[in-house]
Amino acid sequence: MIFAADWLELREPADATARAAALVGTLCDLALNRLPLVLRDMGCGTGSMGRWLAGRLPGPQHWILQDRDPALLAVATVTGPAADGGTVTFETRQGELSGADLHGTSVLTASALLDILTRDEIDGLAAACAEARCPALLTLSVSGRVEFDPPDPLDAGLTAAFNDHQRREGRLGPDAVAAAAEAFAECGMTVHTAPSPWRLDSGPLLEKWLRGWVAAACEQNPALTSEAGPYLARRLGNPDLRAIVHHTDLLAVACP
Repeated sequence: MIFAADWLELREPADATARAAALVGTLCDLALNRLPLVLRDMGCGTGSMGRWLAGRLPGPQHWILQDRDPALLAVATVTGPAADGGTVTFETRQGELSGADLHGTSVLTASALLDILTRDEIDGLAAACAEARCPALLTLSVSGRVEFDPPDPLDAGLTAAFNDHQRREGRLGPDAVAAAAEAFAECGMTVHTAPSPWRLDSGPLLEKWLRGWVAAACEQNPALTSEAGPYLARRLGNPDLRAIVHHTDLLAVACP
């Protein structure tokens, strides 16, 4: 699945605010025993995960930014310094992650990725991390719940259709975090989860997200299409509209 750089840029501040910083403390304790750090960001986009995390972990750090999209890799960066002033460097690699890549990796990271994976892919990821004893910090997975203020009668139907759209072609969508927690635990890893909700006020991000959310719901359930235009008009015409888009972050670590 390919994401446009302008969408990733628009959502980066909301992502940074939403990510569960509480999980980083546990990761920090592990990182101190693994210096220098080699961090591999899977499906890195433009590198926003590294830009958020690098300054929260000790250094020196070397980030490997991995993605299928060469256009995103061309603008991907991670900036430093580390939390203790250590150096932060990065390189980019195009292509898919293999289990062998994790050997020698201190931490695997990813954002908004789990929910587009199948159960087999999640099982394979958990097994590879466990074999390599590589911690995995997987953030911003959709949980299937959206809260609007004010509410609208069509919210529930759109939410259900969007969640089904996320589950198409075997993807786990809002079921991904529970499946991943089970998979990592079955591989002998300790799993921590924490909420990471987007809190969106009226503005460009809310509008772009809402239009995409409604379009996906209508693609899944065409019966909603006739109501979609009036719904968007009501929503986007209200300057006081607020939305909470619920996500969950997951940290899996190898048992001592």
